[in-house]
Amino acid sequence: MADPIVALLGDKVQGKDGEVQVSSLRKEGVLGLYFSAHWCPPCRRFTPQLAEWYGKFKKTSNGDKFEIVFVSSDRSEEDCEGYYKDMPWLVLPFSLRAKKEELGEKYQVSGIPTLVFIDSQTGDEITTKARAIVGEDPEGTKFPWK
Repeated sequence: MADPIVALLGDKVQGKDGEVQVSSLRKEGVLGLYFSAHWCPPCRRFTPQLAEWYGKFKKTSNGDKFEIVFVSSDRSEEDCEGYYKDMPWLVLPFSLRAKKEELGEKYQVSGIPTLVFIDSQTGDEITTKARAIVGEDPEGTKFPWK
């Protein structure tokens, strides 16, 4: 059976220390897809809040069951890389524009910033309104937010 997370994201995403096999993200838990771009003022305001929340959540007992992948809506790879340098999570390679479009359609992303939480084993949507979770559940106590 094909891995649904690999089908969604491709074989590899980029981490701070190099490529990460997408299959390694397929574990019991939640995967966040963060649709954002450096040219978007609301995105630039939300990204630091999300990064702070992410850092705190990763230190909890459920931190190893959670990851975020940045899905860039930037206009160039250079812009994407510049914006990503301030993010502590993973990034979908900018070259995978078709995957970005597929993800946006699948999870009905109509504007940015959008944070979608999906089941990291199945790819099934948990919520397309995960931005609210960052404010409403600052300690992540309602994980896995289903």
